[in-house]
Amino acid sequence: MNFLCRFFFIAALLLVCQPASAEKRVALVLGNSNYKNAAVLPNPVNDAAAVAATLKGAGFDIVDSRLDLSAADMRRALRDFADQARDSDLAVVYYAGHGIEIDGTNYLIPTDATLQRDTDIYDEAFSLDRVLLTIEPARQLRLVIVDACRNNPFAETMKRTVSTRTVSRGLARIEPTTTNTLVAFAAKAGLTALDGNSKNSPYATALVKHIATPGLDVRRAFGFVRDDVLQATGNRQEPYVYGSLGGADIALVPVASTPTANLQANLQSETRRDFELALQVGHKDALNAFLAQHPEGFYASLAKLQLAKIAAEETRVAATENARLAEQERARLAAEGAQRRDQEKAAADAKVAEERRVAAEKTKQAVQEQVAEAERQRIAADTPAAGKPSESKMAAADASADEPAAGPIAIERTQGPSLASLSAGPPPVALVKSVQTELRRVGCLTAAADGEWKTASQRSLTLFNKHAGTKLNVKLASLDALDTIKLKSMRVCPLMCEHGFKPDGDNCSKIVCAEGSFLNEDNECEKRRAKRPTARREPDNRPARVDWPVRERQNTEASAGRMKSSGQIVCDRLGCKPVDRGCHIEFRSTSQAAGDGGNVQICP
Repeated sequence: MNFLCRFFFIAALLLVCQPASAEKRVALVLGNSNYKNAAVLPNPVNDAAAVAATLKGAGFDIVDSRLDLSAADMRRALRDFADQARDSDLAVVYYAGHGIEIDGTNYLIPTDATLQRDTDIYDEAFSLDRVLLTIEPARQLRLVIVDACRNNPFAETMKRTVSTRTVSRGLARIEPTTTNTLVAFAAKAGLTALDGNSKNSPYATALVKHIATPGLDVRRAFGFVRDDVLQATGNRQEPYVYGSLGGADIALVPVASTPTANLQANLQSETRRDFELALQVGHKDALNAFLAQHPEGFYASLAKLQLAKIAAEETRVAATENARLAEQERARLAAEGAQRRDQEKAAADAKVAEERRVAAEKTKQAVQEQVAEAERQRIAADTPAAGKPSESKMAAADASADEPAAGPIAIERTQGPSLASLSAGPPPVALVKSVQTELRRVGCLTAAADGEWKTASQRSLTLFNKHAGTKLNVKLASLDALDTIKLKSMRVCPLMCEHGFKPDGDNCSKIVCAEGSFLNEDNECEKRRAKRPTARREPDNRPARVDWPVRERQNTEASAGRMKSSGQIVCDRLGCKPVDRGCHIEFRSTSQAAGDGGNVQICP
């Protein structure tokens, strides 16, 4: 029963891993040699035949090869090929024969062209833009290869209708306007190509050598073609490619894939996803669960390194705590004046604990370096060179460390605990506290290490990223963040003090201004300015309800009275009045009877 289950499981995987429908590749190959009104060219027909055979052998879906075409034949060939390229992914046009450039436009010349005057080019030849329009519907790559950079055979007999119209040697530079389009010339713009002394031209010989290499990016293929042509012609002819492509590799012939390779790549992809999930969970249980499912291979080695990293950190924390306690005990005995023997023993224990702490630090650092190097290798292997998922490198690395066949590997995946049962969840409280403690140590966190990763902690890690130049994920506390912060031996974030205080090392000290100065809003001492004298105004004692003329008269009378009176008052039957200045009061009697009289004012 186990054998049948294993058989059906592997069979299902093989069916699933069968390659999907391949991309459609079409090509049109044209070769013109037997010109009616110009010298016969020996190579174009041979070159076209060689290129057509190469593309057919490379598995192109359609290779339409046509030789010695008249204008009508070329028009029909381009029209038919436009229908074939409409639903294609990759379309190629190869042309060998005569070409001409007039007023910066390149033309391909049919075998029946006469070109008696320069304007005949519009009726008897086909512009390169017309060819590009034919393959424009292709989805992935549009490639035109022009092996027509020869001398113009019609230049001497062609009449010029306009004196300013230029007819140049070779072909003109072209810049394709559509994306993912390349135009390859046998020679650089303005120069001519050589036919060589063999059956095929140097360009066609190099082309059939490299263009159909499986998996070779088309840009690199034309680079190899250039090198071969330069070498064959003694640097007299340099092929050139115009246009640009994106970052993904595009090969005219893809690499053939086998069911076994696809199966191994799929298994490797699942292994990688399991490993990344274990890293995201971030504790030993997840890594041990991963190793239970994948005990061998490249990612198993990475998981073991991660476990060694966690163990080294635990050992370091324990050694640091033991060293702290030993030093604390030594200091206590010294303060209490304990016996010399006890103090010496405590000092020796503290020294041993410190040595173990230093050793643990070095071990942790070494493991961290190993993990970092392994992680760089993993990223380099996982990073696709062409923007596509690339499992081949990891599959090869895993296969070198894990030789069993696909069947037993597939069965092993059903054994052991499942990573899916481990919830990533929030990080452990101890980890959060450790990260917060380290953030406080480097000056990026002022709040207490409470084990809760909230806004204040996230903001502090953001400050650390800013000042340390890192890109740690601030949404959660991770082992990577802890390790990165611990590597900083000094303060990272600048010390921020409240108003009235200034940074003083790792502490804030109060700002004391000199006498005559005060602390302004910018937290700086500023000299006080001298007060300007202000005029004082006597209080207004005038009655509030008396009209101004009345008050003025009263004040005048009172002033006059103060000026004329002596300060004494004399009273008689008519009333009392002030004694004038210079006068005095005397008592005068008015009759003989005693006591009869009164005070009177006597003036000299």
